[in-house]
Order: sequence, then structure tokens, then C-alpha cells
Amino acid sequence: QVQLVESGGGLVQPGGSLRLSCAASGSIADMHAMAWYRQAPGKQRELVALIISVSDMTNYGDSVKGRFTISRDIAKNTLYLQMTNLKPEDTAVYYCHAVNSGTPYWGQGTQVTVSS
Repeated sequence: QVQLVESGGGLVQPGGSLRLSCAASGSIADMHAMAWYRQAPGKQRELVALIISVSDMTNYGDSVKGRFTISRDIAKNTLYLQMTNLKPEDTAVYYCHAVNSGTPYWGQGTQVTVSS
């Protein structure tokens, strides 16, 4: 069983930055992939950023390319999402996601609100 705990969300003005963290209970080096998803009110959950463990290959949703960066610290068992130039449409609950031995895991989510 893997537990994922997100932190770092909050209220930020348009154009601002935030860094989300996802602390895992197990070794993230063993995870096949880790990702950030988000869900805005009334919308479907969407992929924000993905990292494949074996290759460190990353992939981003079109709406965040060039503004968000996914990274991980294996020693700290932590996944990060650096978000810059935030826009009101980035407002959502952000979820950490991991796949370990074919089993998906989700965190409880952290709220990000972009508003002036």
C-alpha cells in the first residue's frame, strides 16, 4: 500500500508561482510512473504532468507546457510540480498519482486558487 500526501497549494495572484509537493510512503524509485492531475469544478480530471521512472521522460498537458515542471527527489521520496506564470484557469484541486506494480494510487488533493 502506497500513501501519497500533497502539500503546497494555496491562493496566488495571476502571474505568480507555487511549488506542489507529494510525499510518498514508499520508495518512488520503485514507481513505474508518477503524475500530477487536476480537477476544476464541473470539469473532468485532467493530466497535468507525467514522469516515467525508468527513463525520466516527462510529458505535459498542452495548457501547462512551458509553465509547469515536474520533478522528483528519490532520496526524499517526493514528487514536485513547479508552477509558474499561473493563470485563473489553473484553479483546481491538484492530485498526485502513482503506479506501482500495476496498481494506481492517488493522494487526497491540494487546492490551488489563482485569483486577484
